[in-house]
Order: sequence, then C-alpha cells, then structure tokens
Amino acid sequence: MAEREFREENHFKSNLMLRRKTIIVLVITLMVTVMVTAFSYLYISQILRLRVANAHDEAVYLTHQLAYAANNAVPDFSSTPIDTTDPVAVRRALVEYLQIDVPLNNQLQADPGIWRYILDASIVDANGKALLHTNAKMVGKTISIRPDFQEVVNARFPEQLRMVFSAPTVYDVSYPLQLNGEPFGTIHMGVQIVFLKSDVAARLTKAVYFSVASIFVSLLLAAGISNLALGPLKRISLNLDSVSTGDATALSPDDSGHDEYGLVTLKIANLGRQIRDSKEIFSALKDNVDQLMAKLQDGLMLFARDSRVVLVSAPVEGFLGRPRAALLGHTVQEIFDRSSRLGSALLDSFERRRPIMQGEFEAAAGKRIQVSLDFVQEKNSQIGALLIMRDTESVQRIGDEIEMSRRLSASGRLTRGVAHEVKNPINAIVLHLQLLRNKLASQEPDTRRHMDIIDNEIHRLDRVVQTLVDFTRPRDLHLEEVDVRRLLEDVAQLAGPDAEQHGVTIERHLGAQRLPIKVDVDLMKQALLNVVINGVQAMQTGGVLSISAHRKDNAIIALVHDQGCGIPQEAHDKIFELYFTTKKDGSGIGLAQTYQILQWHYGSVDFESTEGTGTTFRFQIPVANSPVESRPAYAADVAGSKRS
Repeated sequence: MAEREFREENHFKSNLMLRRKTIIVLVITLMVTVMVTAFSYLYISQILRLRVANAHDEAVYLTHQLAYAANNAVPDFSSTPIDTTDPVAVRRALVEYLQIDVPLNNQLQADPGIWRYILDASIVDANGKALLHTNAKMVGKTISIRPDFQEVVNARFPEQLRMVFSAPTVYDVSYPLQLNGEPFGTIHMGVQIVFLKSDVAARLTKAVYFSVASIFVSLLLAAGISNLALGPLKRISLNLDSVSTGDATALSPDDSGHDEYGLVTLKIANLGRQIRDSKEIFSALKDNVDQLMAKLQDGLMLFARDSRVVLVSAPVEGFLGRPRAALLGHTVQEIFDRSSRLGSALLDSFERRRPIMQGEFEAAAGKRIQVSLDFVQEKNSQIGALLIMRDTESVQRIGDEIEMSRRLSASGRLTRGVAHEVKNPINAIVLHLQLLRNKLASQEPDTRRHMDIIDNEIHRLDRVVQTLVDFTRPRDLHLEEVDVRRLLEDVAQLAGPDAEQHGVTIERHLGAQRLPIKVDVDLMKQALLNVVINGVQAMQTGGVLSISAHRKDNAIIALVHDQGCGIPQEAHDKIFELYFTTKKDGSGIGLAQTYQILQWHYGSVDFESTEGTGTTFRFQIPVANSPVESRPAYAADVAGSKRS
C-alpha cells in the first residue's frame, strides 16, 4: 500500500513538473508569437503606407508637371487675331492650342507608360468633358467620377490592406488648371493600387516565413529555458523522494555548490536527516502501540480534533462489524448514524462535547457492550476524544474470574492455616496411638481391630490434609518449550484405559502445524488430564471425546469436548471452586487444580455446557515466543488475586 502511494505521488509530481514545463513553453512561445506578429504588423503596415504615400506624391507631382506644360503651351493672345475680350473665343483658342501642343501631348501619353501605377491622365474642362486624354476615344466625352486617392492615403492599415487585395479599383488624383490666371479645368490622374498587391504579398510572405521561423525558434528556446529553469527543481524533487524513502545517502554536503540550489540542497539534507530520525522514532512508537493494541480486550477508538479516527484496536471490528480500514480516516458522522441508540448517543456527545461516563448499548449482531467516551484536552482546548468499548459478557466473565480467584485465594490462606493446625495434632495422635497399641496388644487382643480402624482413618485424614497443603503450596515452575500436540497425545494415552472401560473413543484433531508453548510439562499434563478424565467419566453409556488444538493470535487454544450428561446450570458458577463436585466419589480438587495451573502459566480455562448434550472445555495458553513467557511464576495465593 505504501509503495503504491509512493508511485502515485511520484506520478503526480512528474505530471505537475510536465504541466509547468508545458506552461513555460507555451507562455514563451505565445510571447514570441505576439511580438513577431506585432512587429510584422508594424513592418507591413509601414511598408504599405510608405508605398501608398509615395504613389500619391508621385501622382501629385505628375499633375503639377502637366499643369506647368499646359501653361507653357498657351501663347500670348495679344499677338494673335483672337479677340481677347471675347471669353468664348479665348477658351476655344486655349482648347485648340492644348490639343495641338506636341510637348504637352507627349508628356500626357508618356506618364502611363513610365509609371506603372498610372492608368490614365486627362485634362477636363469645367463641364467634366475631356479636352485631352491618354485614350483618344475619351476626348470630348464626360469623364466618370472616381474615388479620391486621398482616401487610401488616410485609411488605416487594415483598410489599406483590404483595398489593395480587393477587386481592382482606380483612384483619382486631381489638380485644378488655371490659364492666364483664370480657372480653366482640372487635371486628373487615374491611379491603380493593384500594383501594390504583388509587392505587399511578397513582403507579407517573407514576414510569415519569418514569424514561423521565430515561433519554432521560440519553442526550442522555451524548451531549453524550461529545462534549465526546472532542472534544479527536478533534482530537488528526486532528493525529496529519496529522503522520504529513508535513503541515508540521498544527499551530502559535498553534492551541492554555494549558489541558491546548493543552499536548498543543504537544507533538504538536514531536513532529510530530521525526517529519518523522526521516522525511526515514529516506527518504533507505532510498533509498540500496535503490539499494545493487539493485546487489548477493550475496543479503543481515538479521534483527532476534527472528529476523524486515527487509531483503532482490533476488538472494535467485532463490536461494530466493520474492518479497521473502513474506520480509519473517517469522521464520527460517517461511521455512526442516529438510527441506532449507540450512534445517537455518540453523535449527541460529540456535538455537545460532553463525555459519556458509562453506558450499555447494543452493538453489531446484538452484542451488548459498555461504552465510555472522554474528550482529551490541552490548555483548555479539546484536541481529540477516546472511545472505549467493552464486551458486557467479557466484563461479567472477568468479574466472575476475579471473584473465583479471590475465593481461591481466601480458601488457600484458610486451608494452609487449618492444615498447619491439624497436622501437628494428627502427628501426636498417630504417635500415641502406636504407643497405646503396643500396650494393649498383650492385654486386650480384641482391641487390635479397633486400633487398625482408627489408624486407617487417621492416615486418610492425614492424606486429605497433605493434599490441601500440596494444593496451596507455592510452586517453582520448571518451564520448557513443548508442542501442545505432544502433551495432548500423552494425555490421550494416559486416559486410554479408563476410556476403554467406559466405552469412550478418544478422537484427536491436532493438525500439522507446530503449536509451541512454554510450560511446566507435568503440571500442564495434569491440568489437561483432569478435564479429559472428567469427560470420560461423564459418558456413562460411552461416546466420543474429541481433543483439538489450534493457534489464535498469540495464544494456543486447546478444546476438550465430551458427549456426557453436561453440567447443571446452577453449578456453572461453582465448577472451579475447591471441594465442589457433582460426582458421588469426587474430591472437588481436580478442576480447581486445573484452574490454578492455568493461572500459574498466565493462561485461562472456561467451558460451555448443555445438560444432556455435553461439555466443551477451552484452554488458552500463551505461545512460546509470547512476551508473557518471561514473567516469573507466582504462588497460589498471589495467582488467586490476578486476572488470567
């Protein structure tokens, strides 16, 4: 899981780095494109504007030349027979002179040939009729009005570009003509700007090529700049990844220079060492917490300030019926709902920030649990909450075990005292009885039989007292590692003859896995044998007694199931008490002894029984490598006051 998250994080960082590089490349390319486009726009606009202005200026210059030639073509009328007082005659003479003046007509015809943008030239009278025209067919005809070329000169670049590349249009450049100081007509130059199209198109093509080349160069330049700019960031990212994985050789002070990148590298190296130290401390702490949480019988849920679960113990899964993975990282509102009494109480408590001292609720599968909720405070500020859940049945069972241990402890102390006080009188009675027997043997031979009866009963009483002393005496356990399967096999063999007499078949279901425990072999064998013999004797009509064992977490579970008459319900709470028995000839010591031996080994024994069906005894013994094996054995009076 951690490796997959690490790969996803690296993939995200790579994508982020790629996006940044792409952004830089696009931004630089866009900037270059905008700049090239702007410069190309200005370049083409200035070229076009200059070409249009030059054409206009040249056309105006040609009109001025024609006006000058026209003025030179007219002679002094005072030396001619023309009546200078007659305006009509004078105008008619002017027209004739203009039409026959060779220099003027030559210049008029030469302008369109010399200047490619001059389409035609004409001299028009006041009525709009052509007096002279480069096209002889137009002489005497009315000249159509054409748009003024000044409009093209004054237009903006986009409009000028449209005019150049639109349908061919002839524009007019005019100049008023005066002869002898009087208005006579107008000189018109027909200007065609289509000639600018090829010139502008060629320059525009060059500008496009230049723009494309500039954009391509900008892409390469941007890629190089981005690599140069993001290269240190990529190395820093790799260094951070190495540091996060705990690589102690990821960075060293010798790997960096004295520039900004070197300073950042040194800081990352120091940060990496701090992270590694913190990670080691956190890992050790987490392992300890996990081990502690795994051994807890209570369900613990630790909530952070934002009501999200940050710690869950294993029993919580059974109480809530949900795996820990579905609880960690979720808020209390996401885990519980108000449809249940437990959820409603917890949500109300979180909303009001009021603890739950002790309450009993129904959990998953109808299980009854005891719940308490405390809010953790720091400097008058709540930083989290701790939810504790206990199995009500387990609490009751633990209470019963504590009560049983207390009774055994009290009974043991009392028994040792009584045994001590009874042992001395018994020894004195035995001694004096022997003396009395010797004295009466010759005098009263009939008293021998009575003496023997008294002697036998005193010895039986002595054995009972000795049994009590042995039961309550502190024991030094001789621990050795053994496979519980071998112990159960030995117990089955020891119980075999008794089982044959009762018609009982002993079945073993021990599996192939080794089940190591560290115990006093003789004592543990006796504890198991007591239960097996009881099971055999409980099946008066025969049957099957099954023995099985398996491992669960850090404990070995051994089960002994018989098909006997079962244990009466009213005897369940007393079954492990000393001297309590349901058999006519029973001593009431065997199961109490089994219970005590299991406590000496930090184990436990319990049972389930149904009258008429049978009984199952369940032994729980720590695994050999469990931490409890290093704990010292304790005496019976101490064991009686401990929880198993």
